[in-house]
Amino acid sequence: MSDSAEQEPDSHETRPAERGRTVHGEVANAGHRVLAPDDAEVEAYLETALKAPPARRADEGDGHPQTIVVLDFGSQYAQLIARRVRELNVYSELLPHDAGWDEITRRNAIGIVLSGGPASVHDAGSPRPDPRVWQGELPVLGICYGMQLMAHELGGRVEPASKREYGPATVRTAGESRLLEGVGNSASVWMSHGDSILEPPPGFRAIAHSDSTTVAGMANGDGLMGLQFHPEVVHTPAGRQILSNFVLGIAGARGDWTAASFVETTIAEIRERVGDGHVICALSGGVDSAVAATLVHRAVGDQLTCIYVDHGLMRKRESELLRVTFEESFGMRLRMVDARERFLRRLSGVIDPEEKRRIIGDEFIRVFEEEATSLGEIDFLTQGTLYPDVIESKTVESKTSAKIKTHHNVGGLPADLRFSLIEPLRHLFKDEVRRVGHALGLPEAMVLRQPFPGPGLAIRIIGEVTPSRLETLRDADWIVIDEIKAAGLYRELWQSFAILTPIDTVGVMGDGRTYANVVAVRAVTSDDGMTADWARLPYEVLAKISSRIVNEVSGVNRVVYDISSKPPATIEWE
Repeated sequence: MSDSAEQEPDSHETRPAERGRTVHGEVANAGHRVLAPDDAEVEAYLETALKAPPARRADEGDGHPQTIVVLDFGSQYAQLIARRVRELNVYSELLPHDAGWDEITRRNAIGIVLSGGPASVHDAGSPRPDPRVWQGELPVLGICYGMQLMAHELGGRVEPASKREYGPATVRTAGESRLLEGVGNSASVWMSHGDSILEPPPGFRAIAHSDSTTVAGMANGDGLMGLQFHPEVVHTPAGRQILSNFVLGIAGARGDWTAASFVETTIAEIRERVGDGHVICALSGGVDSAVAATLVHRAVGDQLTCIYVDHGLMRKRESELLRVTFEESFGMRLRMVDARERFLRRLSGVIDPEEKRRIIGDEFIRVFEEEATSLGEIDFLTQGTLYPDVIESKTVESKTSAKIKTHHNVGGLPADLRFSLIEPLRHLFKDEVRRVGHALGLPEAMVLRQPFPGPGLAIRIIGEVTPSRLETLRDADWIVIDEIKAAGLYRELWQSFAILTPIDTVGVMGDGRTYANVVAVRAVTSDDGMTADWARLPYEVLAKISSRIVNEVSGVNRVVYDISSKPPATIEWE
């Protein structure tokens, strides 16, 4: 399995309070936006307001496949290294730089990668790994700061560079090297460093150099090696070959970590753990909870009950797709709770977006709580937690071990409901979840679904949410997606949708003047949703969208296109 998108690291601290914190550092409640895709926001509702005892998580060291451990020294590319390794069908996990040797080996590690980072090896208190990393028990690849650290710790000479290298550069290989096998005599690479290695440690030799540094790569005969450049970024074309040389060649990985193997082992693990227990899962309609629920159902069948709270804020036909898929096609026990009137009644007259979120979250808790308690004793709760929500991807000032982001610490269930968490996707990135969904036979309409916020269309209606405004937005949004799919662009976009603005403008339809709604269209490209660029949709596609909306959607006479990137704008309007 693989995922080539780069994830921007999160630099916020964990707050040890019974009430969680959002990734913004604010006290968590349903009124706060979390920086997370579709299902994560639904799960944020379940951590709010109530002070239920913390859910119990399984030991994340259990059942690990062959693993390449990436020690994070604060590089913006640390997650990307793990993703690149996974592209080779080898499992990789990101750990804090100071993870102990037992923590590393407990993960069935067969090799270690030291990421880059912003520090200098000469800084007071600069980050260091467990000393056993240098003893050659496992092959180690140091990248940028990781290589400088290797050289410094083992007796080499590292000094501030007389000429710093940032951006594209050319390196030339020196002699034969297993790490650079197949790269050729020279290669274009991506550099980003202020320090340079002037002399490699005893027993090491330079295997590459550039115009600015005599040691752009080094290796010894005991499995320790380093690169001054970044093989994980797309700006180093030979990077995949280099990482393959280390992972498959030097570390000896089998390359058998695939979607199919993940499904097989995960189902077996869930079946053994659950035994004859009872499991619930809150379905949101998103791919994360859908894949998680399907895995659990394959393992324990009718011991799983899925709860879908229909708040009336979904896009057209999505609730029906969910019912057909899970209840009819997969035979799951599904409770679909029609709470549309409850949500709309509480949203009546509300304009402030944060108040909308608070109300939706609070009502979600109430509905889910009612359904969960009616089921009797529950042993397990299934969540669609993903790996970016689990890993510690902070700067090197953090001395904490890997944590769970607080918006996944469910605390919104009844205090007498004792359960443990089942998080079958907690070691997967989003693209890997989609591949698992394909392997499970989920329909493409669900597996390839673009991220959708937990509060649904309520935050794509600027102003009051009413039944008529919801129908207007549903119809407009349907046309946007329909035309983008017809143009073959849906999979190229991170998100594409319509927004109903509170603006009425003058128009002309037939022989009369109109004063009707403005609909905005938003389409962005992104790797991870943390940053995004507005999509350069073809004019003919935009023209077709605009024509259809003003002709087919009652009460709309003008369509505009949002050409703002993130930052400074956000993807959603509220």
